[in-house]
Amino acid sequence: MTTTPLKDLGKSAIAKKGWFEAHKWLIARRASQIGILGLFLMGPIAGFQILQGNLANSKFLGFIPLLDPIVFLQMLAGGLGGLTLSAVLGAAIITAFYALVGGRAFCAWACPVNLVTDASHYLRRNLQIKGGSKLKRETRYFMLAAVLITAAVTGTLAYELVNPVALMHRGIIFGFGLGWVALVGIFAFDLLFAKDGWCGHLCPMGALYGLIGTFSLIRVRADARDACHDCMECYEVCPEMHVLPPAVKGTKGEGPVVLSVDCTNCGRCIDICDDNIYHFGLRFPNIVQQQNDKSDPKSLGKELEDAA
Repeated sequence: MTTTPLKDLGKSAIAKKGWFEAHKWLIARRASQIGILGLFLMGPIAGFQILQGNLANSKFLGFIPLLDPIVFLQMLAGGLGGLTLSAVLGAAIITAFYALVGGRAFCAWACPVNLVTDASHYLRRNLQIKGGSKLKRETRYFMLAAVLITAAVTGTLAYELVNPVALMHRGIIFGFGLGWVALVGIFAFDLLFAKDGWCGHLCPMGALYGLIGTFSLIRVRADARDACHDCMECYEVCPEMHVLPPAVKGTKGEGPVVLSVDCTNCGRCIDICDDNIYHFGLRFPNIVQQQNDKSDPKSLGKELEDAA
């Protein structure tokens, strides 16, 4: 695994492509995250409402319903009232959108908690904090099951009382209060105990959005993977580094498309690669071509598994 200091990470990409090209997808994600929050704030601040409500349950332009799928499933599990045609339509709209663009694109492009976890990742890398808890990524699916079981047992949207996404969003609009505790806890957990611990291993919303995007059309592609010179910088910035070897190295005979449901479509691998190996495209075609693989895929996979 690369030991390049954080201050040097991406310098080659900047030198070859320029600063903007080496950060364009990161800039786009921050603009998206902040822009979504801005749309919610326009009502209280400017008196003109585009998005009314919150990330869990809102209306676009006052009449198009938008309901987070995890809230919808809790309503179903808990047998809650209010499961109207509007709620069904709102959940269907969000589900269809992320089924197309990639379920976990929500995590990278819309979720405000990503700002916190990215900051923790940055600081962890800069301080060269290694190791930590070896949580299994499948834990988030158990967390999702626990959320739904709790809703069924209590007949309430219990998780929404502690959901960090909801707490942060409400905090930005109405004042944080106890929301700070959750965000500071996630920041400290990711920094000191587990790399990408919350988003990568525990978040039930991430688990659900990953399932939603199982067959999404928009994917990261590594069509120029023959040009890879094993700098490992893409693995360093990827929040789900285990998704890259099948596409980049053709492990298990895979084609150049990143097909894992764990991929967040964040685009950082595209930004940081100075050989322009990656780009956004469609999941088809995914043709396996002969390539000059300069690394041992098994060794690489073991190394990434240990690092994750």
